[in-house]
Amino acid sequence: MGTLAINVENLLKTFLMIQKQPGVVASLKSLLAPQYQQKVAVDNISFQVTQGDCVAFIGPNGAGKSTTIKMVTGILHATSGTISVLGLDPVKDRMELAFKIGTVFGQKSQLWYHLPPLDTFNLLSHIYELKQSDFNARLDFLVKKFEIEHIIKIPVRKLSLGERMRCELVGSLLHRPQILFLDEPTIGLDVIAKQQMRDLLEYLNKQEGVTIFLTSHDVGDIERLARRTIIVNYGNIVFDDLTVKLKTVISASKVIDLVIEETTESFVFPAGIILEKTKHTIKIQIDASTSATERLLAYALEHFTIVDITIHDMPLEQIITKNYQGSLQ
Repeated sequence: MGTLAINVENLLKTFLMIQKQPGVVASLKSLLAPQYQQKVAVDNISFQVTQGDCVAFIGPNGAGKSTTIKMVTGILHATSGTISVLGLDPVKDRMELAFKIGTVFGQKSQLWYHLPPLDTFNLLSHIYELKQSDFNARLDFLVKKFEIEHIIKIPVRKLSLGERMRCELVGSLLHRPQILFLDEPTIGLDVIAKQQMRDLLEYLNKQEGVTIFLTSHDVGDIERLARRTIIVNYGNIVFDDLTVKLKTVISASKVIDLVIEETTESFVFPAGIILEKTKHTIKIQIDASTSATERLLAYALEHFTIVDITIHDMPLEQIITKNYQGSLQ
C-alpha cells in the first residue's frame, strides 16, 4: 500500500435528538422538559484511502455518508475515534488542511450567485494566498481545460447547471488540492454534462494525481471513476472492495419498464421478478443476459401492444440492500 491520504479508525458520531411524543399535552411536556434520545449516525467505522486513489463512498440517504465527509474535512467533531487526512487532524489542523483539500458539493455552491465566476475565482485566490502569477497560470490552464472561457464573465445565475458545476470544479482546484471531496457532483446534469464532468475528474485523478473521495447515487459515476467502492448503510460499512466486484452485481440484473395498451392482469413472465405493476405499467427485473432480454421482449410483443420500454441497471438502492443482506459475501 502507498502513502495514506485518509486514515479513519473506529469513527463514531452520535447526536442527541429530542424525543417527540404524540398528542398536544405530550408535545407541551416535550417542549418544557424535553427528553433526548441518542441517534448513531456513524457507527465505529474504519477505512483507509491511498494517495492518488479514487474511492466511491456510497449508500442510501441517511446512511452516514455526509456525516462522515463532514468529520473527515473537519466540519464536524467525531464523538470518538481518530481521523488523519494527509497526516493532519481535521479538527485541530483545519486551517492547514483547508489549503490541501478541495470540495465540490452538487447541492451547495461556493460561487457568488449574482456575480460572474471570475469574481469568485479572484476571491478564492486571496483566501488561499496564491501568488498572482501562480493564480493567473493555474486559472488560465483550468479555464482552457474545462472549456469555460466563454462563461467566466457571465453571472452565475445565468449559467446552466452543467456550466456551473464546471466552474465549481475550477474554483476547488485553483490551489492545487491533493484530495478532492465530491458530494453528488453530477446530480441534475444531463447526459452530455455528466460525461464532461466525468472526463474532467478522470483527468485530475490520472494526470494530476489528485486523490478523489466521491459520493454519488449515479452508478455511471462509480463505474467510470472509482477503482474502489465503500458502501455504508445504517452507519456501518457493509462493502469495501474493488469496484469491479460491485460491477458484477450491478450488471447481473437489468430492470425493464414496460408500458402497454392492454391491462397488465394477464402479464406472466416466470423468468423475471415483477417489482411494480399498475394498470398499464410493469417494472420487471431479469437476468442481464441478452437471451433473457430477448425472451421477455418476445413474450411482450406476442401478447401485448408495447407503448414504451426502458431498460436500465438494477437500482443502486437494491444493490446496497442485496449486499447488506450478505448476498455478495
